[in-house]
Amino acid sequence: MKKNLRGLTYAILSISLLTVMAGAAMAPALGAIQQHFAGCSPLTIQLIVSLPALLIIVTTFFFRPLCRLMRTRTLALTGLTLYVAAGAGAFLVDDIALLLAMRALLGISVGMIMPLSTGLLSYFFPPEEQGRLMGLSAAMNQMGGVIATLLAGLLATIEWRYAFLVYLAALPAMVLVAALLPNEQLAAKGSRIRLSTLTRFHPSVTAMLLIMILFFVYPTNFALTARQAGIDPLTTTLVMVWLDVVAFGVGLLFGWLMHKMRRQMKYAAPLFFIAGYGVLAFFPGLTGMIVASTLIGLANGAGVPYVNTIASIKGGRDAAITVMPLISAALYLGQFLSPLIVGPLSAILGGPYKVAMYIGLLFLLQVFLTRRHHALPPAENA
Repeated sequence: MKKNLRGLTYAILSISLLTVMAGAAMAPALGAIQQHFAGCSPLTIQLIVSLPALLIIVTTFFFRPLCRLMRTRTLALTGLTLYVAAGAGAFLVDDIALLLAMRALLGISVGMIMPLSTGLLSYFFPPEEQGRLMGLSAAMNQMGGVIATLLAGLLATIEWRYAFLVYLAALPAMVLVAALLPNEQLAAKGSRIRLSTLTRFHPSVTAMLLIMILFFVYPTNFALTARQAGIDPLTTTLVMVWLDVVAFGVGLLFGWLMHKMRRQMKYAAPLFFIAGYGVLAFFPGLTGMIVASTLIGLANGAGVPYVNTIASIKGGRDAAITVMPLISAALYLGQFLSPLIVGPLSAILGGPYKVAMYIGLLFLLQVFLTRRHHALPPAENA
């Protein structure tokens, strides 16, 4: 039985490794892509990164009906097949409209598999295991981001289209899912999404939205800050990768941290975000940037698995079809909204990092008001 559970864990975590690749992995290739499609506007090129997020949000709201149509293994394999076809298939495309269509299909595929990457952990494993497993899921997500970004950047040096071959990484996951994931029926006949679902889980959904709004202040502003400070591109890249390494380490240790400091963990993400962006706002040199990247890595590494753990325990075995699609939608909505919210406020409040500090304070208040009572974790405060 333990061997079967271990294999099942590997299959689910292999999905976690892929989900972050949807948009951000292509960022290093955008320069080469823009050079190739020289007649296209910068906004059109940026859609290569941002368009999948919009389709992920839309697809998550259809996740429950998909679960009525397909069982777990069938749904996962369908999503992964579309992931490979749309992701790596862009290698064959030389038209910007077709390229964006492929990116839209990629977003749909991630919308199909993203709720499974966390929801299946709550379905197949008991609550006492979920803190450790959600931490591992977040760690795999961070590792996937590092590997995909580095590989896409290297492949883009050959030619821009080669960057899309990074999505072939889903092939091993397909083998694991086909061999090790049971074909369960998650959604009962006639089940449907209700407004009460959002009402019940609003603390976790709001928390994930705030985490992503806060986190994406970093990748959208850090490189510019580093250039203004006279830091070379290689050093800047290494510092940014260091953040992912820190978040990966926190994910690996998350189960132990929840066991030792369960009551304090709810405050970790907002406090580390406030501290990290405070350092960036007031100490913009290289040393400050390294310290800030460490703090923001700690915030993201603790915040994402914490929200997923609390939400999955609240949702129970039905989490994959109730709260996890909402969490996935909030995650990508936060990524999309972050520059739209932070950009205009920066001119008023003294820069993006100070705006992030204020949002961090709002996040801290939200945590205090919605998670004041914290048992193992509390079902009533998810």
